[in-house]
Amino acid sequence: MKKEKNELKNIKFSKLYIMFGLFIFVLIIYRIGVLSTSKKVENVDIQHLASQRTTRVETLYSKRGTIYDNNKNALAQNISSYTLIAYLSKNRTTDDSNPKHVVDIDYTSEKLSEVLDIPKDTIYYYLSNGQEKGLYQVELGAKAKNLTELKKDEIVALKLPGIDFIETQQRYYPYGTFASYIIGYAKKKEVKNDSGEKVEDLVGEMGIESYYNKELTGTNGYTLYQKDRNGYKIAGTQEVTVDAIDGNDIYLTINSNIQLFVEDAINALQDKCTMDWASLILADATTGAILASGTYPTFDPNKKNIESYLNLNTSVPFEPGSTMKIFSYMAAMENGVYNGSDTYKSGIFTARDGTEIGDWNRQGWGYITYDAGFALSSNTAVMNLIDKYMSAEQLRDYYKKLGFGSKTGIELPNESSGKLSFKYQTEILNAGFGQGITTTPIQNIKALTSISNDGILLQPYLVEKIVNHDTGEVIYQGGRKELGRVASIKTTNKIKELMRSVIAGNSKTSTGYYYYMDGYDFIAKTGTAQVADSKGYSNNIVIRGLAGMFPGDDPKVLLYMAIKNPTCSNKDVSEFIQSIIKNTSKYLEIYDETKEQTKKLETITVESYIDKDVKSVESTLSALSIKTVIIGNGNKIVSQVPKYGEVINKIDRVFLLTNGNEIKMPDLVGYSAKDFYSFTSLTGLKYKTSGIGYVTSQSIPIDTVLKETDEVEVTFEAKY
Repeated sequence: MKKEKNELKNIKFSKLYIMFGLFIFVLIIYRIGVLSTSKKVENVDIQHLASQRTTRVETLYSKRGTIYDNNKNALAQNISSYTLIAYLSKNRTTDDSNPKHVVDIDYTSEKLSEVLDIPKDTIYYYLSNGQEKGLYQVELGAKAKNLTELKKDEIVALKLPGIDFIETQQRYYPYGTFASYIIGYAKKKEVKNDSGEKVEDLVGEMGIESYYNKELTGTNGYTLYQKDRNGYKIAGTQEVTVDAIDGNDIYLTINSNIQLFVEDAINALQDKCTMDWASLILADATTGAILASGTYPTFDPNKKNIESYLNLNTSVPFEPGSTMKIFSYMAAMENGVYNGSDTYKSGIFTARDGTEIGDWNRQGWGYITYDAGFALSSNTAVMNLIDKYMSAEQLRDYYKKLGFGSKTGIELPNESSGKLSFKYQTEILNAGFGQGITTTPIQNIKALTSISNDGILLQPYLVEKIVNHDTGEVIYQGGRKELGRVASIKTTNKIKELMRSVIAGNSKTSTGYYYYMDGYDFIAKTGTAQVADSKGYSNNIVIRGLAGMFPGDDPKVLLYMAIKNPTCSNKDVSEFIQSIIKNTSKYLEIYDETKEQTKKLETITVESYIDKDVKSVESTLSALSIKTVIIGNGNKIVSQVPKYGEVINKIDRVFLLTNGNEIKMPDLVGYSAKDFYSFTSLTGLKYKTSGIGYVTSQSIPIDTVLKETDEVEVTFEAKY
């Protein structure tokens, strides 16, 4: 009986085991089904996880597009720098005859110390310490980062096992402060790529770099392959590569020679007086293309020593003062109420509310014509025209027709629209001579295009074209864009006549006589705006302005200048403007003092000299009368500035970097900023600079053999 009970008990346990086993089996089958049919399990992408364990993806980084001037000189470009790394893991080596890791730490430390500015003991510490900790690879500190192409080649030539490099792209601005508010800058920031991963990339933060960040930014590619447990590619397996697409290149309308004339002149003016700020724009009078845009203060985008992130020429509106009389007179002419021979009483104008508003010469000139009032910059002339013949709506509508009160659409970020806010009589009267309203320099340039183009308003622009870097296809072409007729030819001819009277007169008949130059048909309108503060308008703080064009009979160049609170004389300011007009006129073959055409500077298109014999290239360039600077004591050329395809003047220098290790300091005196930055970009020489213009002194003597730690200090001074 007892035996039967035990048998029954065993049968029950057996059934339980079978049921439990069956349950586990079903559960396993279910789990396998879930795993095989589901993309995600417990919020984990198992397909991605599996691929990550068996495949490797290497990013192929794209290059940011280059920004050029209109002569194909690179103003912003990517340069490669390198971080040295040492592989320590023996697992990298599969063939002892071809080691892929550091085999001899002592020997490696000694050889690297010979070409790097790092003591042998320091290198030995990094390598031995990393080996003791079982690290796969190590870096060798800050001095083994940001290595130049030349330094990398020196290390490669040592043929040390386990030594490799990580290449990174940096944004470089060859000419420093040159047109920096136009170009802007880009810096590395953490962004998400197409896969949602966080990566470092160059992102534009000011100027063209910011406005066209999307166009300049390329698309990274990748290589995908099967890997073994050590991370190496499995032989015979398929490899998939998607090439990187580099960013588009942007060609500006900026002319580097004219830009240099502007920046040299601004620097010369700083030597003569103090000022809060200064702005100056030169534009092609027939197309609206911006030829030069200068500001003070400025900054070096390589150093990012920025005082203000706003471009004075586009983003900082201010009261323009009497230069606005150009457009107030045009409004009267276009409304059919102007007769330049009519007379009015100058001196003081009394508004209906009893407010007295006067000329800069409070005594006035008695009864004078409206034409004479323009040349003398009489406020009461404009006030009489407005009060007798025009309403606030008529004046405001005409200002708006010229583009004031709205953005011009210039290709720069943070453009301001200015302000046209006037309602009461005194506000309307003040607006007529540029007080109580605000405009930007680029708006004034836009309005001036209507005068130089017989009444047709043009769109100002900065970008000549955008080019696909890989194919050379022009994907955007800038050019003259007409916005419509805003004035008759009769009106623009009369305004040119009045602007000529401002410059061609004398101290008794006009305000701009000190800008006059024999042989240079410069026509303009001067202006002085009082600056308002919490207590009202101040006579002590002013903005001095100038709006003009040359030559007056057939304008080729437009000019707008504004300087806040300058301490210098009219003579100093006139010399500043005259130097720009003379240099620009000669460069563009417009005219000179004798009204005879001058020869335009001869230009050549730079060829590629890479891998060519130094003596042969030097001989070729010498035959073309091109100044050549040979860097290093090698016999082959490894890099050059200007790059292949750039157009240069025959007075420019060509810098050729050779494969030699010994680099001597040249005589930098007389170098332009452009030449100086070309030399430092090729050599990696550290520098400190002061001033703008041409080098007048250098801290490192000529023919000194340069070391990695050297830093040269140079002084720039402007030349007219």
